Amino acid sequence: MRKGVKATVIGSVFAVMVGGAGYGAYNVVSALGGSTGVGGSSGPAPVKTGPPSASEVRATTAKFFAAWEKGQAVTAASYTNNDAAADPVLESFSGAGHITGVKITPGATTGATVPFSVKATVSYDGKSKPLSYKSQLTVVRGKTTGRALVDWQPAVIHPELQTGDTFVTGESASPAIEAVDRNGTVLTKEKYPSLGPILDELRSKYGDQAGGSPGIELSIKHQAEGSADTTLVTLEKGKAGKVRTTLSASAQAAAEKAVTKYSESSVVALQPSTGQVLAIANHRDDGFNAAFLGQLAPGSTMKIISAATLIDTGLTTMNGPAPCPTTAVWQEQTFKNLTGLKPNENATLADSFARSCNTAFVKFADSVKVDSLTQEAEDRFGLGRDNWKTGIPSFDGSVPASGGPDTAANLIGQGQVQMSPLNMASVTATAKTGTFRQPVLVSQSLDDRQLATARGLSASTSAQLRAMMYRTATSGTAAGIMAGLGPNIGAKTGSAEVDGQSKSNSWFTGYRGDVAAAAMTQDGGHGIDAAGPIVRAVLAASG
Repeated sequence: MRKGVKATVIGSVFAVMVGGAGYGAYNVVSALGGSTGVGGSSGPAPVKTGPPSASEVRATTAKFFAAWEKGQAVTAASYTNNDAAADPVLESFSGAGHITGVKITPGATTGATVPFSVKATVSYDGKSKPLSYKSQLTVVRGKTTGRALVDWQPAVIHPELQTGDTFVTGESASPAIEAVDRNGTVLTKEKYPSLGPILDELRSKYGDQAGGSPGIELSIKHQAEGSADTTLVTLEKGKAGKVRTTLSASAQAAAEKAVTKYSESSVVALQPSTGQVLAIANHRDDGFNAAFLGQLAPGSTMKIISAATLIDTGLTTMNGPAPCPTTAVWQEQTFKNLTGLKPNENATLADSFARSCNTAFVKFADSVKVDSLTQEAEDRFGLGRDNWKTGIPSFDGSVPASGGPDTAANLIGQGQVQMSPLNMASVTATAKTGTFRQPVLVSQSLDDRQLATARGLSASTSAQLRAMMYRTATSGTAAGIMAGLGPNIGAKTGSAEVDGQSKSNSWFTGYRGDVAAAAMTQDGGHGIDAAGPIVRAVLAASG
């Protein structure tokens, strides 16, 4: 879903793909009027309005918990505002999930929100294991009935449930794996929490061929196509097969620590000389792997590709003209720069790149063809062809040949351009080496998959991009972040404002030696405010 171009700011669209459930429909219960005596009758009782009272919250919660504990799925679902969606989840909890002996303990209520803990037993084929976790619910007023009802979300039943998910206990769909990094260090979700969904994906794809045998598990079966099951309890271990990844345990540890400082953050680090992914980390409430699958407006980090386009199409060079006026108008839309950026009518491309001048790039909209940026992204940087095979699902970037106002907006990472941190780390790696190497998380030899290819950059264009990124990292907008990281560095800042957000989304990409990294923080402000420190931490640990 796009929110439209914001032409007066440095960034634009931030389309976030998230997990989790939406709100369901409300239950509808017939209210029948009846006779109240001879010669008179009353209509339906008036429907209550307003927030539920404290006593209603307690009563509804108690009834919902009591039915859930007894395995009475239909009854428990009737106390929610979407019984049609709640019933199959509750049915699978006590049915296919084989979960019994349920004890639910409510915590201190805050308004209409009730936290609670669940303790139960999972039993299957003579084997049993305890299950315990915490969740919360909120009681709302039914719009149609006026009843106090549990606001249905799958996460009420378990925090890792999403829309359409159900529980199942039995032989695991895929054998367990022991994932290791490039040096043989074992990678677990306990030590590297954001790797949890990624390890599930690796298990789903490579478990059968890694030499393991399945165990018996309670799992969440996800409805989303291609999503691996999430294991909650292992009743009997199978034999784990070993899957070697390209990750670096030290880089992963640094990435995990860095993203925890900023909510809704993602980062990817890779090796430019090989394309091998060194670290993937996400710190998001929904658990979504936005680092690989996010589809986001990248703001001014896109100017790496735009600058390459201007050079390769002969419109200017690093030391050629790229004036930076206060405003630039394209098809009746006015584009501006960040507050405080002084105009410079004599600026070169290197000047405008290092200072992240929007108007300098927008002025070239008169000269570039509608598909110039698209062709550069596809042919030189390997983006937008939907053919990357990293080893797990990933988004390959999108730079559509969109005309109208988007011709200008795309040049500054607005319009219809969408990227993930993985994409921007790859762009930086290609700029640094001049060669596009499709990012990989597991060796191509593991499954003989065909990797994507692209022409890459000429030696001249790559050299100019490195020089401009070096200047940005040493005396431009990224200088404060990259200071002290040594001589072989380069960077680009970016931000993307979005309707409804108090702050822009923070973007930053850079390299140090043979490590390139890119990060994004939703609602994080400017590139140097959140994404920048994340990238620096990863680069500093990888040197």
